Amino acid sequence: MSAQATGSLTAGSLTTEAIELEEAHTAHNYHPLPIVVATGAGAWVTDVEGRRYLDCLAAYSAVNFGHGHPALIEAARAQLERITLTSRAFHNDRLGQFVTELAELCGKDMVLPMNTGAEAVESGIKVARAWGYRVKGVAPDAANIVVMAGNFHGRTISIVSFSDDPDAREGFGPFTPGFRTVPYGDAAAVADAIDENTVAVLVEPIQGEAGIIVPPASFLPDVRALCTEKNVLLIADEIQSGLGRVGATFACDLVDVVPDLYLLGKALGGGVVPVSAVVGNRDVLGVLAPGQHGSTFGGNPLAAAVGLEVVRLLATGEYQERARVLGAHLRERLDSLVGRGVVAVRGAGLWAGIDIDPELATGREVCERLMERGVLAKDTHGSTIRLAPPLVVSEADLDGAVDALENVLADLAG
Repeated sequence: MSAQATGSLTAGSLTTEAIELEEAHTAHNYHPLPIVVATGAGAWVTDVEGRRYLDCLAAYSAVNFGHGHPALIEAARAQLERITLTSRAFHNDRLGQFVTELAELCGKDMVLPMNTGAEAVESGIKVARAWGYRVKGVAPDAANIVVMAGNFHGRTISIVSFSDDPDAREGFGPFTPGFRTVPYGDAAAVADAIDENTVAVLVEPIQGEAGIIVPPASFLPDVRALCTEKNVLLIADEIQSGLGRVGATFACDLVDVVPDLYLLGKALGGGVVPVSAVVGNRDVLGVLAPGQHGSTFGGNPLAAAVGLEVVRLLATGEYQERARVLGAHLRERLDSLVGRGVVAVRGAGLWAGIDIDPELATGREVCERLMERGVLAKDTHGSTIRLAPPLVVSEADLDGAVDALENVLADLAG
C-alpha cells in the first residue's frame, strides 16, 4: 500500500497525455485527482502507467460489488449478444423479472425504472406531486415538498432549486418553486414545515455528499410517524446509502423505517450500466398514466439484465453482512485516529466520513497524499474525506488504507 509498492508516482507521459486530451475537450464540471484509471478488478484499479490503487470511493457506491464482478459482467455480456434497447414502445423479455424481484427486495409492488440517480429523484418529485393532486386532493399547483439542509440529490435544475450548495446553485436560476428546507435531523422542524399542501418529505437516510452525516436514531422514525399522521409521502433517497453499503439492504432498515418511495440508483447498475428506479406501492406509483413520464433508455433490456443480477446478489444477504462486519472493523481503526489529525469520524457499514483537522490540511490535500500511497478517496466540504470501498474489499486492504491515512497524518503533523 506504500508508494514503493505502487511504483513512482510522478505523472508519466501516458497520464499527462490522457489528462491533457480530456481537459482540452471536456466541460470542466469535475476536479478529479491526477490519475488515469485503465483497468479494475475487485477493490483495485490500475492506471495507464501500470500502478495499482485501492479504490476507496467505488464510484460513489456505484461499484458496491467491485470492479468487473464476474456475475454482472456475464449478465451484461450475455445480454449484449441478444438485444440492448427496444424503448418502452415495446415490451422486452428482461424487464418483467427485474422489476418483480426488485419490488420484492424492497417489500413493495411497483417499480418505475429510469437511468440515473437524478432521474430517480426528479421522477419521485413528479410522482409525489401527482399523488398529492389526484389522491390527497391538494389544490392545483399548490403542492410543496419538505427537504433537508445539506442535501445532495443531484444537479438538475429542479434539484439544485432546493440545494444549499453554492457551487451547484449559484448562477443557475430561476429556480423551481415548491420546496421547503428544514435542518437535517430535526423532526420538530419537519413537523412545523408540513401543512395541508405538503405532499412529501424527501430525505437521505444518511447524507453522503455532506460528509456521511448520520441523523439521530429517532429522526427517521419520528418523520415516518409524522408522514403517516399528516398523510404525506416519505421519500427515501437511498441512491448512495442503499443496496448493501451500510450493512443492511437500505439505510432505512437500520432504524426499522419503511418509506413510501425508495429512490435507487448507482449500485443498482453494478458499475456496468446506469440503472435507477423509484420503488413503491401501487397506491402511489399507480397515479402515473401512459405518456405522463418516461425515458427512452429506462428499463432497457441490458440495464434490466444487469439490475436483475444485482438484486439477486443482494437477496443472499452476503454483501450486507460483509459491509456490517468489515465496517465495524474500519470504524474501530478510524476511531483510533481521532486526536491524531482526525477531528471526528461518522458513518455506517463500509461508509465513513472523516473530518481532518483543518489546521493540518484540506481534504483534497489528504486525498492527494493518499493517492501517492496507493489509496483513492474523495474529499468533500473542505476538510472532510470519504471512504466507501467496494463491499468485496478485504480486511487486510482496509487495514492498508487506514495505515496509509495514519502515515499521511503523521507526515503532515511532522
